[in-house]
Amino acid sequence: MRDSPSNAAPRPELHTIDADHFRVGVAVAVLRGGGIVAHATEGVWGLACDPFDCDAVDRLLELKGRSVSKGLILIGAEVTDFALELTLLNDPAEARVSATWPGANTWLVPNVRFPRWITGGRTTVAVRVPGHAQARRMCARFGGPLVSTSANPSGRPPALNAITVRRYFDGAVDYVLHGETVGDGMPSQIRDATSGDRLR
Repeated sequence: MRDSPSNAAPRPELHTIDADHFRVGVAVAVLRGGGIVAHATEGVWGLACDPFDCDAVDRLLELKGRSVSKGLILIGAEVTDFALELTLLNDPAEARVSATWPGANTWLVPNVRFPRWITGGRTTVAVRVPGHAQARRMCARFGGPLVSTSANPSGRPPALNAITVRRYFDGAVDYVLHGETVGDGMPSQIRDATSGDRLR
C-alpha cells in the first residue's frame, strides 16, 4: 500500500528548497535593516547591501578598504530591474546586454537613478543579472537591485567560500547566506554597453 500524503517521507529536494527559502528571507530582512550580507555568486563570493542606503554602503566600503570613487556593481533578479538604464541604449546595444543575462557579464550602462556612492560620480553604472539562481532570488525578494561587490579586502583575492569570508571579515558581516558558487572562481567580466569593449 502506498503511503498517504500525511505520512509520506519528505522529499530531500523539497527540504533543501524550504531551507534556502528561509535563509534568503533572513538575508533580505538583514538587507532591509541596513545590514551587509555575504553571498555566493557565479565564480566568487560577494558582499551585498541596499544601494540606496548610504550608511550601509559606507560601511561596506570601509570593510573592504575600497574608495567610493571606484564605484560598485549592482545585481538584479531580471533584465527588467535595469529597464530604465537599458532604454538609454540604442537597440543593438540593448540587445547585446540582454542576450548575456543571466550570466557572469557586468555592463556599464547610462546611470538614471543610482546615487554617487554607487557610481563613483560617473555617468554610468555597472549592472548584472547574475547566472546564480540564489542571488537572483535574493534580489527578487528584496524588490530591486542590490550592491554585490567581491567579498575581500582590497588587494586580497576574492573569497571562494564562506570560510574565507569569515576569515576576512571576522564577524563584521551581518549575515552569511549559505550557498555555493557555480563558476570558475573568477569575477564577472565588465564590458562597456555602448562600445562592447571589455574592461575586465
